[in-house]
Amino acid sequence: ANLNKSSINHQMAERGEKGEKRGAGGPGRQEGRTGGGDRQQRGFGGRGGRDGKGGPRKGGPQPEEWRPVTKLGRLVQAGIIKSVEEIFRFSIPIKESQIVNTLLEGKLKEEVMKVKPVQKQTQAGQRTRFKCVVLIGDYDCHIGIGGKVDKEVQGAVKGAIIDAKLNLIPVRKGYWGNKIGKPHTVPMKLTGKCGSVRVRLVPAPRGTGLVASPAPKKVLQMAGIQDCYTSTEGMTNTRQNTLRATYEALVKTYKFLTPDLWKATKYDLTIVEKFRDKAGATS
Repeated sequence: ANLNKSSINHQMAERGEKGEKRGAGGPGRQEGRTGGGDRQQRGFGGRGGRDGKGGPRKGGPQPEEWRPVTKLGRLVQAGIIKSVEEIFRFSIPIKESQIVNTLLEGKLKEEVMKVKPVQKQTQAGQRTRFKCVVLIGDYDCHIGIGGKVDKEVQGAVKGAIIDAKLNLIPVRKGYWGNKIGKPHTVPMKLTGKCGSVRVRLVPAPRGTGLVASPAPKKVLQMAGIQDCYTSTEGMTNTRQNTLRATYEALVKTYKFLTPDLWKATKYDLTIVEKFRDKAGATS
């Protein structure tokens, strides 16, 4: 009987020791929790950096480095082209929005003019996306308009801003009456059309202000026009068409030659042709 009791006590003691080891999780598990042992060497230990709180992190995603893919972009990045007027002078198309960001850094202002949902009927039902129209301008003779459709509002706004930068145009200003002071109004009567909307711009005397409805008025303000009369026709409730018609009217400011521009034209090489070697692709 005494032998049986001693053997039972010995078995219970062994079970207790195993239970303590199981509850503690063993040395390997403890080392892994503290970031030491083999687990740390295998990459399963502590997070490292900042006292075990992970690596260094900064707010927001880091901007990607611009790698131009066009000759114009390479000349802008190299600092050979320093203003957008050099681009507009030779009517070179802008294919990269970073060109505008570099040349007009800190000057452009953005304005979201319209955000609306659009739907498409599919076999699975209706698919809803968001359409956005954005104006950009520097209030100093540069204006652009862009639109984008995306599944999310944020993506639509971002795409519309890029599209507006690619559609940036110069705006020519003129005088009403005597040429006193700086140009303040449109140089001549202009008409722009989009859809059923037709917008007419008429020069106005200094101090008149912008006589226009809210949509065309915002376009003229961002283009730097101070005085102007306007007249609209068609379904002007369609804001995108009204904005686009005003934009098309401002495009024509450099398409009409007034008598002061009737001079002998000297044709030079374009800036891309002049710096052909530097504009070539680099490996």
